[in-house]
Amino acid sequence: MPNQQAAKLNVLLVYPRFPSLSFWNYKATCEITGARHPAAPLGLITVAAMLPRHWELRLVDRNTEELTEEDIGWADIVMTGGMLPQQLDTLAVIDLCKLQGKRVAVGGPDISSTPQVYAHADFRIIGEAEDVIKDFIAALERSETGGVFEAEKFKVDITTSPIPRFDLLKFEQYLHVGVQFSRGCPFTCEFCDIIELYGRVPRAKTDEQMLAELGVLYKCGYRGWVDFVDDNMIGNKKALKRFLPKLAEWQKERGYTFEFTTEASINVADDEQLLQLMRRANFFAIFVGIETPDPETLVATSKKQNTKRDLTANIHSIYGAGIFVTAGFIVGFDAEKTNVAKQITGLIESAAIPVCMVGLLYALPNTQLIRRLTREGRLRPELDVFVENEECDQCTVGLNFDTVRPRQEILRDCKDIVETVYAPAAYFSRIRQVGLLLDYSRHTNPYPLGRNLRELAAAFWRLTRTRDVAWHFWRTVINCAMHNPTALRSVIKMSALYLHLGPFSQYVAKSLDRQIAKQASKWQRLRPLPKPAASELPPAPAATMI
Repeated sequence: MPNQQAAKLNVLLVYPRFPSLSFWNYKATCEITGARHPAAPLGLITVAAMLPRHWELRLVDRNTEELTEEDIGWADIVMTGGMLPQQLDTLAVIDLCKLQGKRVAVGGPDISSTPQVYAHADFRIIGEAEDVIKDFIAALERSETGGVFEAEKFKVDITTSPIPRFDLLKFEQYLHVGVQFSRGCPFTCEFCDIIELYGRVPRAKTDEQMLAELGVLYKCGYRGWVDFVDDNMIGNKKALKRFLPKLAEWQKERGYTFEFTTEASINVADDEQLLQLMRRANFFAIFVGIETPDPETLVATSKKQNTKRDLTANIHSIYGAGIFVTAGFIVGFDAEKTNVAKQITGLIESAAIPVCMVGLLYALPNTQLIRRLTREGRLRPELDVFVENEECDQCTVGLNFDTVRPRQEILRDCKDIVETVYAPAAYFSRIRQVGLLLDYSRHTNPYPLGRNLRELAAAFWRLTRTRDVAWHFWRTVINCAMHNPTALRSVIKMSALYLHLGPFSQYVAKSLDRQIAKQASKWQRLRPLPKPAASELPPAPAATMI
């Protein structure tokens, strides 16, 4: 590129596709609202805000729209990247753009964990972009053709992170828009890569900074569901407790225009004050990583924060704050027992958690787990098909190592859990329980049924016309209307998720069945053949006369 053009660049931001069959896709639920994908690409629009204002930017989300030759032809440079499930499409985007002679820069959590996978990208941004973005911009302005820019770990001051370019989004394409309050997590779960990427000392934005960010989102015309994408929002409780009262006041002044979700560790249930602050700020759901109810397994995998507690009571405490819980469970840990399926299913039912992500243990790159398995000689790269199949999902792919329990047994346990908890009767039974437990009596802003009336009507229409679901749905709605009508809107929203989760659970069960059959076939090939009984032996050949 000639130097005189270097001062102004056309930057194409491309967000790679997630697997088309995924727990988090919620495709059928998206259709009810007219959306095309659940979440907007927060990382890319945050990076966009770090680029010079006089550069021209164009955003293409491959989950919601097509990347065209015209888009690529327009660009001086393409910027892309994402998480591990997006790796396959990220590599495809790189190849597609380089075929047209375009420079490609890749960033995000996956390249930060496995930079070698993206060696053929022109520019690699490893780690948190705020630390190296100026050097990257300077290299582009000098018309350099490549380079590696690696941030020092855990040193970024996120109070300097800019307000994301929400103006680049097409809000109607998404179920929710994300914001970020903090990075990092204080815990040391062996299988998790968050502490490897962002550290164990959670760094939080300032209150004013966060409110300004939400203010820009509000001024852009967005209303509705906002997800705090923090991997553990309560990691820095002191900062969060300082922020939440200001957030609640900000919400009150604007008629509670946003409804929030986030992810947090289960010890949020220990702090009634914190739960009430979240209630007043209009949080309606939290994702919690439970993984397993077995204390020995939790200790072995360094998730001790989940031990020495009554998990069912903890979940019910969160419901008591008017916040419903979604949860993650993992099968395949070394220390788990043969009754793991019964344990997990029992907890899901007793705690009444309708939406559960149940998956196989996967040794993520750059984690304590993968380093231990490597030392033990148990890692099996040939079993890692996560990034080789565009249909892969954490619910169906894992066990990329030699397991302690027989692999078939683990697969069968995972399948049993999924089939049991996502049977229509079981799923809607749990929603009925949640409908009784959700307490909106002290809510500053009880969720009115009339909000998003069109989406609720569409959910009613789809659910009442879906075979094997309609009766359970009507029973659930009537039960909630009779006993806790303020929770009706939340009950309908959870019910609508079954339009995705029901069929997806069937896909997961079939995928696990295929893996079980494959293991059985492999065992049949490898096991010694049984010695036949004498009566089964063929007759001896007749003696040959010489």
